Amino acid sequence: MLEYVKTILLKVSFDKILFEKELRKGFRMLVPTELVELKAWCYQQFAKIYRRILNRVFATAA
Repeated sequence: MLEYVKTILLKVSFDKILFEKELRKGFRMLVPTELVELKAWCYQQFAKIYRRILNRVFATAA
């Protein structure tokens, strides 16, 4: 499931609203161990353009 979420995020990364929507959806679908991996991957891939969105979404996991 993690690879599916990554694929979707890469495909929608052109639009910040769609990106956040899909990130939140993926966030609900994954188990805690996968969320740790997703967080690291997202920050590696998208921190330059979507840091605020990532901070907002992953802050709910804390």
